[in-house]
Amino acid sequence: MDPTAASRSGNLSLSEHPECSEWQETPEGAVFHLAHMLLVLGFMGGSGVYGLLYMFSFLALGFLCCCLHAWSEPCAPDASAWPCALAVLCVAQALHVAHRARAVAFGGELQGLYARLFRRLGVSLAQFGEIVACSEDQIHTMEKDHFFAIEGKTPIDKLSVLLSGRVRVSVNGEFLHHIHPFQFLDSPEWDSLRPSEEGLFQVTLRADSRCRYVAWRRKKLYLLFAQHRYIARIFALLVRNDIADKLFSLNTAALDEKGFRYDLRLPSFCHGPQVERTGLVPPPRPSRNRKTTKPVESKS
Repeated sequence: MDPTAASRSGNLSLSEHPECSEWQETPEGAVFHLAHMLLVLGFMGGSGVYGLLYMFSFLALGFLCCCLHAWSEPCAPDASAWPCALAVLCVAQALHVAHRARAVAFGGELQGLYARLFRRLGVSLAQFGEIVACSEDQIHTMEKDHFFAIEGKTPIDKLSVLLSGRVRVSVNGEFLHHIHPFQFLDSPEWDSLRPSEEGLFQVTLRADSRCRYVAWRRKKLYLLFAQHRYIARIFALLVRNDIADKLFSLNTAALDEKGFRYDLRLPSFCHGPQVERTGLVPPPRPSRNRKTTKPVESKS
């Protein structure tokens, strides 16, 4: 077989490939360089919904430019067929990601909840969609002076986050603190019970203004935690951080009969033994304004 004919048919091995007699003096066209620049930008895309949209959009443009550049070679149709097919696949994937992102879009209040609590912890929109679905996509309304919970009567059967308004927390008629938007309404009660336990509120929660909140039932939320351990860790972090904020916001701590200073909402004091059983008596505190004087000896 003639070697020249074999080289034309492309059957030569790599070692028998003819060497370049001279390099091409003119560079490739602008479309060729633009295609590779777009491909580089596309592969720099990150994760998440917006990262996928960024990546597939630039990849589609890059493969489209490759297709246009390969179209100038009429004798090699497969060189333009592959970039065109890849461009179509990238466009379809970008449309699918955009549709999925639109499907998990939320209203103004839930979007604010996501931006305030969950987005900064790395929760994706898809994961937040499962959290919202666990609450049955319902936002509850509580009018002014209505009670969310009454101490000793309301069972602890849900976990709620205040979206708007303000709620007053009191115990035995004494004011403790306020609950503001994007704070949990019942985080201490939720953290005080195990999944199999039941209990009652130890405080009274009353609305100071018209309030709106979202609530998750205990059983449904624990089922979600069993399926997604990451969401369970996120809720544990949010609940305990909310409890710390509430304790820090207390202006004056409650005092028991013995003079001990503690918070009534802590489970260890609500459900544990009373201070009177311990037999401990707080030491007397000397007054700063009191002047110490020596006792006067009586003359006998």
